[in-house]
Amino acid sequence: MSLDKILAISGKPGLFELKSQTRSGFLAESLLDEKKISVSIRHNVSVLSEIAIYTLTEEVPLREIFRKIQEKESGGQAISHKESKDKLEAYFSEVLPDYDEDRVYASDMKKVIQWYNILQSKGMTDFSDPEGSDNSSEEE
Repeated sequence: MSLDKILAISGKPGLFELKSQTRSGFLAESLLDEKKISVSIRHNVSVLSEIAIYTLTEEVPLREIFRKIQEKESGGQAISHKESKDKLEAYFSEVLPDYDEDRVYASDMKKVIQWYNILQSKGMTDFSDPEGSDNSSEEE
């Protein structure tokens, strides 16, 4: 399952899988309880493949952060997203040492860790780039 089909919906807990489009939005299924919901265009929706985390030099795609957590944990679960702010920051520093401390908040770290744990528990652990590693347009 690609991160292109995984959604975070503002005001709704957890993550959702895009199932189909409707006339006024789309149908999504919760990865937490497998309930289907109708999502209108009024909802604030983020596709995980489009999210990136700020570092001091660039923006790192979420899939790379997930890959680093996966390597650190040997494919297992990460720490709980309910840990203290200090533990979350220490953990995030191990995963992404040069993250921008001024623009990446503890709440962002909680979401990333919670999302990783949800995906890992559902067996959705292929965080490879679906387009391959074609960065030629960025290097020009």
